[in-house]
Amino acid sequence: MPSARFRDLEGASVLITGGGSGIGAALTEGFARQGARVAFIDIAEGASAALADALAGQVAHQPLFLNADLTDIDALRKAVDAAAAAHGAVTVLVNNAAYDERHDILDVTPEYWEKNQSINLRPHFFTAQAVSRGMIEAGGGSIINFTSTSFMINHPEMPSYTAAKAGIIGLTKGLAGRLGPHGIRVNAVAPGWVITERQQKLWASEERLAAHVAKQCIREVMKPDDMVGTCLFLASDCSRMLTAQTLIVDGGYL
Repeated sequence: MPSARFRDLEGASVLITGGGSGIGAALTEGFARQGARVAFIDIAEGASAALADALAGQVAHQPLFLNADLTDIDALRKAVDAAAAAHGAVTVLVNNAAYDERHDILDVTPEYWEKNQSINLRPHFFTAQAVSRGMIEAGGGSIINFTSTSFMINHPEMPSYTAAKAGIIGLTKGLAGRLGPHGIRVNAVAPGWVITERQQKLWASEERLAAHVAKQCIREVMKPDDMVGTCLFLASDCSRMLTAQTLIVDGGYL
């Protein structure tokens, strides 16, 4: 976890999607350790409840787990309302949830395409929409959208996912333009290959990982905790005049 302390995040109402595992779990813990009031949405009940319980007593405010399927927009909106009811209007939103399932261009059906976009792009907009009124009334806020470097490096194995991740940058800029007059900043974070348990299990063979890290300027394996500091900075008043931007966090991948 970052050593820096962001005093303006103490007591802030923070909402994180996909906050129960992987990068999301690191973000949930990172914001909670800053003293924020964190709510996180996830579909994985066991891991999410365990995370919230593990942090109880270690942080000022135990994170609130909200079990909801982000592809169900009504359920998503109810979860946002529950977060606001518990902690006050959400002033920091981190749209982290994603599903990077591999798929070949020749196998994609219209149904698969729609399902993939309903996880990897659509919730970013509707969660931002759901919190925007409260942020406007609060006088400002920060929305952080997770994209990916996968579309920047021409990743060949998941065209629907990379299309969604490219779309997130366009969405980020459009939301920044619309919400900026209300003091709401909207930025994107583009991680490189962050080795979560899922990545380790499915794709990060020793050979592939070594080849990837060899192309980074900083030749260390990136972990979920490495995403926390960037998001804390974007959520805090340290980034007061930073909006409509994409911060690439990839170890300087060449």
